Amino acid sequence: MNTVILHSKSKNDLELLLEIAKKFGIKAKVLTESEIEDVGLGNAIKECKTGEFIDTESYLKTLRK
Repeated sequence: MNTVILHSKSKNDLELLLEIAKKFGIKAKVLTESEIEDVGLGNAIKECKTGEFIDTESYLKTLRK
């Protein structure tokens, strides 16, 4: 499976691309803002995952500053 994420300021352009995808039999979905944030968060987690553990209390104290 391959996935493409397209971003445009033009709603008309995106609607045209969705229509073209449909004609080619390609599944397409418009993501909600929440879904976009989830994808970004997932990518950030993957990039920063080191396999090491940290002291939770120390980390929380740093965030609260």
